[in-house]
Amino acid sequence: MSRSPIENHASLRIGVVEFVAPDEIKVQLDLDAPDGIAANAGVPREFPRINSYVLIPNEGGHIVCQVEWIAIERSPFPKRKGYQDYGLIDLPFPIRKMKLAPLGVLKMAANESFKFQRGVHSFPSIGSPVLIPTDLQLKSIVESGSNRRVYIGNSPLTADAEVKIDPDRLFGRHLAVLGNTGSGKSCTVAGLIQWSLEATELSDKANARFIILDPNGEYSKAFGTKAKVLKVGNEDDKLEVPLWMWNSEEWRSFTQAKAGAQFPLLKRALRAMRNEELEFQTDPNLKAKKFTGIMLQSVISSENNGEPYRQFPHNKNFTERLIKWLSSLESFEIEDSLSDLIALLTSLIDDHREEQNNGWVNYSEYTTAEIEELVNLTRETFANLGGQEKELYPKNEDIPIPFKGDDFIGYLEALAQETGNEQYLEFLIARIRTMLADSRMDSVIGDKIDIELDKWLEKYIGTDDKTSITIIDLSLVPAEIIHVITSVITRVVFEALQRYRKLNGETLPSVLVMEEAHSFITRYNDNNEGSSSSTCTKVFEKVAREGRKFGLGLVLSSQRPSELSPTVLSQCNSYILHRISNDRDQELVGKLLPDNFRGLLRELPSLPSQKAILLGWASELPILVKIRSLSADQQPQSDDPDFWDVWTRKDKEGNEIKRPVNWKSISNDWQEKST
Repeated sequence: MSRSPIENHASLRIGVVEFVAPDEIKVQLDLDAPDGIAANAGVPREFPRINSYVLIPNEGGHIVCQVEWIAIERSPFPKRKGYQDYGLIDLPFPIRKMKLAPLGVLKMAANESFKFQRGVHSFPSIGSPVLIPTDLQLKSIVESGSNRRVYIGNSPLTADAEVKIDPDRLFGRHLAVLGNTGSGKSCTVAGLIQWSLEATELSDKANARFIILDPNGEYSKAFGTKAKVLKVGNEDDKLEVPLWMWNSEEWRSFTQAKAGAQFPLLKRALRAMRNEELEFQTDPNLKAKKFTGIMLQSVISSENNGEPYRQFPHNKNFTERLIKWLSSLESFEIEDSLSDLIALLTSLIDDHREEQNNGWVNYSEYTTAEIEELVNLTRETFANLGGQEKELYPKNEDIPIPFKGDDFIGYLEALAQETGNEQYLEFLIARIRTMLADSRMDSVIGDKIDIELDKWLEKYIGTDDKTSITIIDLSLVPAEIIHVITSVITRVVFEALQRYRKLNGETLPSVLVMEEAHSFITRYNDNNEGSSSSTCTKVFEKVAREGRKFGLGLVLSSQRPSELSPTVLSQCNSYILHRISNDRDQELVGKLLPDNFRGLLRELPSLPSQKAILLGWASELPILVKIRSLSADQQPQSDDPDFWDVWTRKDKEGNEIKRPVNWKSISNDWQEKST
């Protein structure tokens, strides 16, 4: 008699279902269920184990469940049958129970293989048998999903099945790698990049793109010649983030400009720099040209809104604006050039503003012909003064157009004198001067930097002819500007990819890695609003919310998830969780996950190094993974200090260790003395 396909993959029964809920299933184990090693289909396997998988048959195949806890309950009644036939008395026996979290359904395909699908639509009934899966079934569970291209490790609970991920899922919807110091986070991040590159090397024209923000200088040697390391003090690959790349918010966070008077003047000065208005206008012709240009824009805007053609108070407001313009034009010392415009304004005001005998003033509506004449004559006057059409639409203060820091300070000082706000801008200007005079910052942000925007983008983001790994070493960046520098780099990369999609109609997939993310993507409140750290966090929040649409994936590595911005962390759809022992961090991570996965997190405090839990969008189900090993030259420089080896002057192989100390060279470097 032939066996059915299901029987060919027979699983060992271990118990029955005694409680069913949408998020949990409780099981009573059989008395003869294994209590140490299960010889299932001839393959020994430890059972029962926390976070291992079991199956419950149903009409759709098998429901896949994960073991959350195992307990013993004392039963007052004997459970073993047949003992009375031998005249024996059965004493009360402990009953083992398990709690399961339903994950999905394992279905059999036509070729007797299995396919796993997330989600459970039909739950088991009371009394349904519970089975231990075979090796084939276990591998089908773990190795489920399409486009499994990058091999990252093996699952020790599922017969060492290979764990592979889809890069589109892992990087496309952001990834958080979380765990305590020494748990293996940095090696995991470096490994994900290394193994992704290994997978792309099968292609003749690989075009992967990684940008690593490295606060501690750990990654500089991890990728060998494949990577470009940008660092303060490097001769060839210098870290350069010039002042002209900063937007108004980044300038505000550094200068601590107040919202009342300082910030508007700061934005005005930046706008002048972007529009190349380097000379402060004292020439009457230049002043008149600028004024008539502003006047022309205002008239066109009022006409578009229909203001001159409407009744009181709209026609009154427009007429009073004409009166102010007339007064300003008459104050310029070039009346010959402005005489026609002054005459037209005088005529329009007289025609539409009439004082009554009772003291009231009557205002009448304007005609289309009158407004058209005013627009044409204002445009003609503006052109006669040397104005061009493009000057009517000045560039925004945040456009990255180069300018010199000294020019910016000079304009701010002249602006303060013109507006009578010297006292308000004194501290702001002094702070900028201090920054520009600091030799530590000069090489990173100063006027000596000579690089155009397109060359900067090519240097930091890469070209289309090869794989690009850019490591931005922030370890020597002064603390006063490190958050601003990180913010500028992240924002410019994001906005560049935005414009790439705008011009090309498709994205340029890139990955931005932020090490020690808790130091740069922090929680903030109203008290530190406008600070450099909050500005940096806001940039990452925008990337987390919108980066996917423009092809920018975010990878966060942090040992303190409880200190991260909740907005950024909640936008991560995949997680690799190493050992986490802090209760606040465990609580926060637990809130990010569905209730039926909470039991999985109980294993986090006891995870050894190199082992982690992969869950989220990148994985069909939560998996305990032993991360692949990296060779010594591929590992980030984040090892624990080798106290004993240095103390004894011998390494583990017995070789002599030398750590020479030359404080003179260190002090010279610190004090910037030539050697």
